[in-house]
Order: sequence, then C-alpha cells, then structure tokens
Amino acid sequence: MFGNYLIGLREGLEASLVVCILVAYLVKTDRREALRPVWLGIGIAVAVSLAFGAALEFGSQELTFEAQELLGGSLSIIAVGLVTWMIFWMRRTARHLKGELHGKLDAALRMGTGALVATALLAVGREGLETALFVWASVRAGGEGRSGPLIGVLLGIATALVLGWLFYRGALRINLARFFKWTGSMLVVVAAGVLAYGVHDLQEARFLGGLQDKAFDITSTIPPDSWYGTLLKGVFNFQPDPTVVQVSVWALYLIPTMLFFLAPQRGKATGRPAPAAPPKAGPEPAAKAP
Repeated sequence: MFGNYLIGLREGLEASLVVCILVAYLVKTDRREALRPVWLGIGIAVAVSLAFGAALEFGSQELTFEAQELLGGSLSIIAVGLVTWMIFWMRRTARHLKGELHGKLDAALRMGTGALVATALLAVGREGLETALFVWASVRAGGEGRSGPLIGVLLGIATALVLGWLFYRGALRINLARFFKWTGSMLVVVAAGVLAYGVHDLQEARFLGGLQDKAFDITSTIPPDSWYGTLLKGVFNFQPDPTVVQVSVWALYLIPTMLFFLAPQRGKATGRPAPAAPPKAGPEPAAKAP
C-alpha cells in the first residue's frame, strides 16, 4: 500500500504542479478565456488515463494463464522503463519546469483553442498514463488484493491535490528538488521489485527459463501470509523465494540506477566566482630619447 501511495503522491504532485503553473500563468497574464480549453484538456487526460487502467485490468482477464503472465511481465518491464525515465527527467528539469511550460503555453495561445487543449492533454496525460501502467504492474507484483493498492493510490493522489492547491495559493513552499530526490530514491527501490516480479511473470509464461533455480528460500522465516511478509511485499515487492534470474535483474537495475540518480548533477554552479582574466599585454611604451 505504501508503494502505491508513493506512486500516487509523486505522479499526482507532478500533474498538480503542471496544472498550477498553467492556470496561474493564464490568470496572472489576464487570459482567463483560455482556462476553459486548458481544463478541457485536463479532463480528457484524466478520462483517457482511467480508460487505459480499466483496459489493462479487465482486458487481461480473458487471456490464458501464460498469455496473462507474458502480458503482465512485458508491461511491468515497460512500466519500470517509463518510471525510470520520469524520475531522471524530473531530476533534470525540476528547476526550470515553470519556464518550459510557459514557453509551450505561449506557443499554444498563438495557435488557438485546439493547441491549448492539446498542450494540457499532453502535459497531464503523460503523468496519468504512467501512473495507470505502473500502479497496475505494482498491484500485480504486490498481490495485496484489490482494495489496498487502490486506497494507497487514491490517498497519494488526494495528498498531491491538497499540496498542489496549497502551492497555488502560496501557502506552502518546499524544496521541490529535494522532495523529488527522496521520493525518486524510494521509487527506484519500488521499481526494482516490480522489475523482478515482471521477470518472474516471464518465467511463469515460459518465455524465460530458470523458474526452478531459486536464489534462496526463507519462506519459513518470513511467511508470505504474515503481517511483516505482507508489509515487505507491499512496500518493496519482496519475495521470500526468488529465482536466480530475479535477484540478478533486481541487483543489476537497483545498484547502478541508484548510483546514477544520487550522483551530483553536472553543470551545477559551484558558487565560486570565476577567476578574473589576466589583463592583456598592450604595446610597451616607446623608450624616450635621451
């Protein structure tokens, strides 16, 4: 449940920030007539995301077991790739996201109503589709039933909406770069578990081998149906009897991804003044005649 709450919080906050920036810019520049197409684009994005999530959930139920596992494993890997890209993208663009959105909105205002709808649709729809796909994959990996993950996501989105409103009203100011760094670090851990479970799905679909080659088995120490086993699985997608391939993929993803994510970004200002350039040597004055 915590992992899904984190997904809903982070993705919801990104979408809320995008909406706040778009709406505040139109209000401050006295272009309120453009708010309607922007809200229309946001509404379409939400509807498309919900429809996508419903298609993933109900469309896969008609497939055979092997087909379900193959689809689930493939989409889990795609979801991890998208979330990893999103984490690094937000890490790189968090500081100048406002200016980037203002530029796109200015261009859309010059082009007309359709461009405004498309701008809001694409800006919010991307977050919605990523959320639907990653939550679906995380629910399959967590195996908490239907209500727990859904409640976690809804609580995360509700928290994000409240924070977005407070940002818009100017009542809340936090270091967004630091916030996205910490939540991104936790999402890398969650994504590693989803990736490992996706590989397990491909093994059960007989697309990959090694299903019987267990790396370890501590089921007797951490029973899956115990409260702490359920907690570990819900938060980290922990499995007490993973295969060798699962553990290998988990480590090969988690370690380098976390190192790259936490590494200092290049091109940051050091705060030290640049050294002054040495004065150019001019022509020496001519020697005076004695």
